[in-house]
Amino acid sequence: EDVELEDIRKEGYGGTWNVESGGPEPGVGCAGRGIITSINMLEQLGAYDEREALDYAFYDVLGDVVCGGFAMPIRDGKAQEIYI
Repeated sequence: EDVELEDIRKEGYGGTWNVESGGPEPGVGCAGRGIITSINMLEQLGAYDEREALDYAFYDVLGDVVCGGFAMPIRDGKAQEIYI
């Protein structure tokens, strides 16, 4: 199925753009893999392109690093600043 950015991104309060990636059923898969897949898809769909004129991108992920996927935005240089 072809997915467009407009299919998964919704406008929220104050003109913010929001995406909910969800994850696998408990005990079935790695939620960290879902984070990697989500960020990669957003990149492929152009969510971070200059024409989008984003000021910030926030990721709300679990605080415990139970697998490498949760650290992916940090490890791959996708995050410039991190707040805990």
